[in-house]
Amino acid sequence: MQLTYVDWIVIALYFAFNLAVGLYYRKRATQSVSDFFVSGRNVSWWLAGTSMVATTFAADTPLAVTGLVARNGIAGNWIWWSMAFSGMLTVFFYARLWRRAGVLTDVEFAEIRYSGKPASFLRGFRALYLGIPVNLIIMGWVNLAIVKIMMLTLGVSKVEALAFAIFIMFITASISTLSGLWGVLVTDLFQFVLKMGMVILLAVFAVQATGGMGSLISGLHQVDQTRGVAGSVLSFVPDFSSAWMPMITFFVYIAVNWWASWYPGAEPGGGGYIAQRIFSAKDEKNSVLATLWFNIAHYALRPWPWIIVALVAVVRLQHNPAFIHDPESGYIMILVSDLPASLRGLMLAAFAAAYMSTIGTQLNWGASYIVNDFYRRFWIKTKSEKHYVNASQVATIILMVLSAIVTFYMNSIANAWKFLIALGAGTGLVYILRWFWWRINAWSEVSSMAAALITSLVLQYYFNLSDTEPRDFAYLVLLTVLVTTAVWLIVTFITAPEKKEILVSFYRRVHPSAKLWGPIAREVPDVQPDKDGIFNLVDWLSGVAMIYSLLFGTGNIIFGRTLVGLIMVFVGLVFGSIIYIDLNKRGWATLGK
Repeated sequence: MQLTYVDWIVIALYFAFNLAVGLYYRKRATQSVSDFFVSGRNVSWWLAGTSMVATTFAADTPLAVTGLVARNGIAGNWIWWSMAFSGMLTVFFYARLWRRAGVLTDVEFAEIRYSGKPASFLRGFRALYLGIPVNLIIMGWVNLAIVKIMMLTLGVSKVEALAFAIFIMFITASISTLSGLWGVLVTDLFQFVLKMGMVILLAVFAVQATGGMGSLISGLHQVDQTRGVAGSVLSFVPDFSSAWMPMITFFVYIAVNWWASWYPGAEPGGGGYIAQRIFSAKDEKNSVLATLWFNIAHYALRPWPWIIVALVAVVRLQHNPAFIHDPESGYIMILVSDLPASLRGLMLAAFAAAYMSTIGTQLNWGASYIVNDFYRRFWIKTKSEKHYVNASQVATIILMVLSAIVTFYMNSIANAWKFLIALGAGTGLVYILRWFWWRINAWSEVSSMAAALITSLVLQYYFNLSDTEPRDFAYLVLLTVLVTTAVWLIVTFITAPEKKEILVSFYRRVHPSAKLWGPIAREVPDVQPDKDGIFNLVDWLSGVAMIYSLLFGTGNIIFGRTLVGLIMVFVGLVFGSIIYIDLNKRGWATLGK
């Protein structure tokens, strides 16, 4: 793809704008570690929520979705669509609790919920485990996406593309080190508008170049006939006799995976950068609205422009050897062939935006674990706030360099997704229950993480269950969940409960529902616990129904099934109204301060 001087000027202006934002927020963000990592806890819901959406819209996402659709049809997206259950659970059951906890990172939670050396070990271990290896896997696949984009659009080698990615990452790291989370949040807002606008335009041009939506649908029917497999590429729900998603695999996605597996952006009970944005919110109302907006935009509004381009790639590139070898690259091939020359520079800027919004968050999030939860907690304890801000900036640069090394040895984005899901299988139930059941202790979490890691690796590398094969993946997750759950439950009951004083302190701090806190609740009768569990349950179920109704309603409208689509959108709005009425009763539906 040839770029003109105008294209390069557009790209240069984009980077200049982002650096200007970093410089503007430098003073505001570097006054303290709290300002650097959670923006002084003074962020409005719309900015925090949009930042969550922007972070999960990485450069890898359109490519991974294209690979899923090429291999498995539209229904292949259930690998992440199923996580809507977990996302909505965070909105109505956990966002307020996280905000009340008042911690700087989600791993700091360990030392307000648990006590003694086990709590300290858990905090330090999770800080290093999530902040370095897990974070590097995530950044590795995000880097891989931008590398593939550069290779295909600029015609360079992987090493040359990786060098270009490092340059973009350096700019991102500069913004993050200059302005902390404030700079990340504000650039996320700009980047989200840019990249959503460009992927919508690409979808429009791609359909036009294929001869219109009718021609695209006809081409997909022909693909169905030539593939010789059960089900249609256009089906929103898989044919359970298909090889790529048999009933057992679909069951694991919708009935197990969302609550049992830890996955960035959809952690059971919240966590990671979602929790970080919750911590940054002004108050409980803003934390709830931020996570609600994130889930609506993430699952119901965003996917279709990516899916449409993926379907175009399936029709037009089905015999292309490069596409057959690497379906994820199909998105970029369609971009190169269909996007008008006048928009190429802007599109590359949009991909840079998608890349930077995620990398900026991962760098800031990972550095927060390393500095706040390990370096400051266990190593250098009494230095000034300025010292820890400087340490955070150094940690950011180190993570940047290490992620480039990981990227060089990584080949598939979607496979990295599945590997991480399998690695965290079984830990989710602990993260869900630790807020609501007093008996869970630090060893419950430690044993669940250890059991999940060991079981998953043994099943993959000793028993040869592959996370890339649908049936193997299903059994891998199910067996890991069963073993992990048994281990942490046994460990919980054979180890002592947490000290009463730490449990009382936690209960006073977050005042969760008293139902499973009976012995502790009786100790502090003056605390008024939450009694809105049934309303949260109704809101959660309504939220999930709203997401899927809007998602599939929009899809039906796009593919010409207008009446069915409009009915589903109407149903989605009805469920949304139920949520609005309840939030309004609680005084949270006002979209102001």
